[in-house]
Amino acid sequence: MGTTWRSPGRLRLALCLAGLALSLYALHVKAARARNEDYRALCDVGTAISCSRVFSSRWGRGFGLVEHMLGADSVLNQSNSIFGCLFYTLQLLLGCLRGRWASILLVLSSLVSVAGSVYLAWILFFVSYDFCIVCITTYAINVGLMLLSFQKVPEHKTKKH
Repeated sequence: MGTTWRSPGRLRLALCLAGLALSLYALHVKAARARNEDYRALCDVGTAISCSRVFSSRWGRGFGLVEHMLGADSVLNQSNSIFGCLFYTLQLLLGCLRGRWASILLVLSSLVSVAGSVYLAWILFFVSYDFCIVCITTYAINVGLMLLSFQKVPEHKTKKH
């Protein structure tokens, strides 16, 4: 029947492209909101469901940590969406490579992304009391990429005597 979308390579491609698209959309929403406070994004469904409010919050840049640790002018104090774009691009590139190091970097980067997702989800639900459809979707994408990354790790080859 041919190759299906369930193959790990195609699934990684789909997840990375979806994550990249959502990250770019988040950048667009944040920029539009900065230009016009009355801007209403498609993901702004109601008072408790507002992605533009989440993206514009203090946790929308440098995970809400960089400014306090390194200062507002730090090169690392970027929109979380920039980090998302870099992460999904890295996952795409590493997913195309073969070898143990590429697999290890895939796993490590996906673990970092899931840790960041758990942290931001905690902030979202227990600190800001918001609901962000785009955010929740990217968290799910990050978990999917982590699961795929663990599938890509080659088994350790042992010498037989």
